[in-house]
Amino acid sequence: MVRQHSVLRPAVLTPRAATSHFRPVLLDASSREGLRDLEALAASSSVSAVHDTIEDQLDELIRCEEPALAHSTSSLAASRRRISGETPLWQWGTWVFYPWNGRLVHVLPSESFQRVRTDRNRNKIERAQQRDLRERRIGVIGLSVGSSAAVTLAMEGVGGSFRLADFDTVGLSNLNRLRAGVSDLGVAKAVLAARQMFEIDPYLDIEVFVDGLTEESIGPFFDGVGGAGPLDLLVEECDTVWAKVAAREYARRRGVPVLMDTNDRGLLDVERFDLELDRPLFHGRTGGSTASDVARMDRGELLSLLLAMVDEPRLSPAMRDAVDEIGRSLSSWPQLASGVMLGGALVTDTARRILLGELIPSGRTYIDLDELIPALGQQIAPAFARTMEEVR
Repeated sequence: MVRQHSVLRPAVLTPRAATSHFRPVLLDASSREGLRDLEALAASSSVSAVHDTIEDQLDELIRCEEPALAHSTSSLAASRRRISGETPLWQWGTWVFYPWNGRLVHVLPSESFQRVRTDRNRNKIERAQQRDLRERRIGVIGLSVGSSAAVTLAMEGVGGSFRLADFDTVGLSNLNRLRAGVSDLGVAKAVLAARQMFEIDPYLDIEVFVDGLTEESIGPFFDGVGGAGPLDLLVEECDTVWAKVAAREYARRRGVPVLMDTNDRGLLDVERFDLELDRPLFHGRTGGSTASDVARMDRGELLSLLLAMVDEPRLSPAMRDAVDEIGRSLSSWPQLASGVMLGGALVTDTARRILLGELIPSGRTYIDLDELIPALGQQIAPAFARTMEEVR
């Protein structure tokens, strides 16, 4: 029997369910219990759509295993029968129900699913490496900017177990950089990220901390709930200064590497606490300030410490100008979707390499697109404009 991610309770979804559910239900219809639950679900009003492409998925699996063979329609059908055995195809594999949208989806069993879903990663990620990555646990704190990293990690198959922490919900102003729609307004950011990841891979193991990182939750976040096991890597993308410091203190004590993308000038920060157990937090930029110290700081002191963390002199001109305008002409830090997506890519690539044993050093790297792809000036150069006129 496939492990169910939650207890099946066929019922019309309530508004609360629409904003709180994030775990899919996994059903094995080849078992008596799974078939009973599937029939009960189908008879309920909870299912809005059924997606069954299991034959196409099986054909992909067959081609992945034998890429050099030119299969015919009959040979594919024979291979499908060989794989599924005596079980009727509609009962074979896993049926996945997503309570938040009512979709019921038929997918390959876990091992075959992983093989096909990550097949196009080869030869950039070998199968043995992919299996290794599947065993890793990754924590993500801050699921606004961090959502891009979390979803990209899931897409690439970097990590099989995730812990997501954010106390905030999706607001309209988040839609300039968060992969979400208006129907997601009011949903907890950690819940939204978990849903998107589960829709990519229903076999993931994901825990959400919708109250964010607190003194009560930080231990279970790092060490696991109910003995789930410690984190292998942390992605820190939150705005709360206490959480940024406390998370690094925990990571250093446990030897967990930390990655941070600041969403400004493509800054990627790497702290290899797994290799340097005595390394100062933030590369020494914040002195000896501890989480206990931060808890006693006023607003001005917190802002000063935050600017030290992100290296204020190296901020982009737009971000430097914004510092004094927040709370006056600006409601918060300016952020763009393009920068957030770039950060997700940088975090995922670096996380994969660290988890696979590459000696990526601690430090900061800037992938500044304004510098890498410089403009000729603020306006179109006259010579270029004349050339365009001649072309016309």
